[in-house]
Amino acid sequence: MIFSSNIKGSSFRGLLLLLLLALQPAMAMTLEGDYVQGGMLIGQVEPGSQVSVNGKSVKVSKTGEFLVGFDRDAPLQYKLVVSRDGEPRQTRQFTIKAREYQIQRIDGLPPSKVTPPERNWERIKKEVALVKQARELNEDRTDFLNGFIWPSKGVISGVFGSQRILNGKPRRPHYGVDVAAPVGTLVVAPAAGVVTLAHSDMFYSGGTLIIDHGLQLSSSFLHLNKILVQEGQVVKQGDPIAEIGATGRVTGPHLDWRMNLRAARIDPQLLVPPMPE
Repeated sequence: MIFSSNIKGSSFRGLLLLLLLALQPAMAMTLEGDYVQGGMLIGQVEPGSQVSVNGKSVKVSKTGEFLVGFDRDAPLQYKLVVSRDGEPRQTRQFTIKAREYQIQRIDGLPPSKVTPPERNWERIKKEVALVKQARELNEDRTDFLNGFIWPSKGVISGVFGSQRILNGKPRRPHYGVDVAAPVGTLVVAPAAGVVTLAHSDMFYSGGTLIIDHGLQLSSSFLHLNKILVQEGQVVKQGDPIAEIGATGRVTGPHLDWRMNLRAARIDPQLLVPPMPE
């Protein structure tokens, strides 16, 4: 490459620096996890990079980690772009697997919990707003990097994604994993995080607790008998946080553990080993 001799020294050095930067190999991007509906990927890029998935910006931590989540009925085709200073540097296209979901029939629920009377609508709206607000925390933390453990031991009585028929009426799918165990069974934090919601009695979910694990990845624990932590409290993996109950819309004592990454519902069972004996 020949540079004109009339370019000033400072301009020449600037052009040379830009050329050298352009020739430097980009930091290899890593992207690991479950490429399936309900799954989640943990990515790593050069700190300071920008990431978008199907045209939507994704938060990147100061150390370069980011998360990609796939909802229950997420599309299968994706395009991920890594940029630096607004200029695309890497592009990756990938496909995730579709899942087939079970049909779960639950009978014996109080009719008011299946089709709430009008007098309960205002209460339900307020509780939905509280949950939404609790999941909007967007801190630059990466508690999720240390992995997840089961929050409680018991029989898995409900799985992620199952289409629910309540008292014979089709309703929304189930977005968590249910662990059946006696009232009072201890619930521990599956990963470190900060408590963003601790509510003793919600209409559908009864005693409800939400913990944020960073980058808007959160765990929700429903139908609790007792909550042992407070909003704003920081917890470590394995810390006692609650007791299993039978509150809200239930037919028996169990823990409903749900996970959300921004608007995507994540299958918690994909992030933990098999239930211990």
